[in-house]
Amino acid sequence: MNPYLHFVSEYAGFAKAGKSWPLGGFARCPRPAIAPDAPVALIFSPHPDDEVIIGGLALRLLREARWNVLNVAVTQGSNPARQSERWDELAACCDCIGFGLVQTQPGGLEKVNAATREKDPAHWSRSVGVIADILAKHRPQAVFFPHELDWNSSHIGTHHLVLDALRMMPADFRTVVIETEFWGAMASPNLMVEVSAPDLADLITALTFHVGEVRRNPYHLTLPAWMVDNVRRGGELVGGQGGAAPDFTFATLYRLRRWNGRELEKAFVGGRNLPCGRNASELFG
Repeated sequence: MNPYLHFVSEYAGFAKAGKSWPLGGFARCPRPAIAPDAPVALIFSPHPDDEVIIGGLALRLLREARWNVLNVAVTQGSNPARQSERWDELAACCDCIGFGLVQTQPGGLEKVNAATREKDPAHWSRSVGVIADILAKHRPQAVFFPHELDWNSSHIGTHHLVLDALRMMPADFRTVVIETEFWGAMASPNLMVEVSAPDLADLITALTFHVGEVRRNPYHLTLPAWMVDNVRRGGELVGGQGGAAPDFTFATLYRLRRWNGRELEKAFVGGRNLPCGRNASELFG
């Protein structure tokens, strides 16, 4: 028997069978005790579900480095009729995976996109102020948000929203900026983070609590394939053209830089891989 036919057939079988598996209702994933003064990481999520889709590094910071990881729900989706329900689903997801949860305002921020930034500066300024207040309250050692070309208008809007908020902070405010990707691939990621099979299973489990979304489109089942493809891309984009790909099965790509109080600057030269077995806190030394 052709082993590759068996490989593809098994994958297709699991992808199909997974559509009948339960959504939500799972027990909490294992979580470490977090000290009250633990470093804080803020995930600025354009929509409920982004927090776990791109959450490979955040989960490793929680579990390996004992950081306090908080998800900031920038919006609660564009459908007002679903915003309350999506908040409940998000709260259940974060409770499952172990992330804290911060609400920007009841119902989430609205019109988070580049058009609002250009054409409605008063509305935009109020939204930037909300994000700046969250930054000032939590003083994060790291912030996650989408890169500037992540295709979806709310993802691109969130990129500019957080950067504009950083520009409002005092000159002594420092943090590590970790840009993420999902809808649009980054041309220049500089960090590939391996995601273990147990961690990926926990991320998918938490993602299923977004029942209304994954019932409409079972994208939780494609997350492993996306992470496999990240290894393919990262082997060249992070490791260097023609370089040997690391022996990862699953990974997430990021662009890590530092906010120096005025602007973004490089955190290191070239690209880095973070395999399982090394503590994620190494990135912040």
